[in-house]
Amino acid sequence: MRLVASLLLFSLALVASPVSGWSASDQVHLSKGQTVYVPVYSNVFTGPRSLPYQLAATLSIRNTDMDSWLRITAIDYYDTSGKLLRHYQDRPLSLAPLASTYVHIEEKDVAGGFGANFIVKWQADRTMNAPIIESVMIGATSGQGISFVSPGQVIRPGMR
Repeated sequence: MRLVASLLLFSLALVASPVSGWSASDQVHLSKGQTVYVPVYSNVFTGPRSLPYQLAATLSIRNTDMDSWLRITAIDYYDTSGKLLRHYQDRPLSLAPLASTYVHIEEKDVAGGFGANFIVKWQADRTMNAPIIESVMIGATSGQGISFVSPGQVIRPGMR
């Protein structure tokens, strides 16, 4: 019962967050490339005993530019201690204007742990709208579910 109450309060806190306007951001970010850190949660802890609640995660990369292609040059998955677990990109992947791609981590894959993350590198031939890069976590058990989004954060501007 406490798990249900905790999840309900967490969900209400997410919904009650103030929103300004219609968009996630009021600023347009332009770039020719970036390195982006994206937090991923393989689990969250619940209850007084801090029991892990397993989550599936999806990394989402969305080209928000209506005219320009971008190249994803790296998608790397790291665990809580910062150890590289997997490379998801062997060669550059081109994304057309307004196209998207994703990487899915199954709920049973707990290798990343609580502090897992992706490092995503992208570049373009010209300055364009920066893509939206975020992770979506979701878990369900006993008829109850939890989901939330974790936005990426630019850690290196430019093409490196």
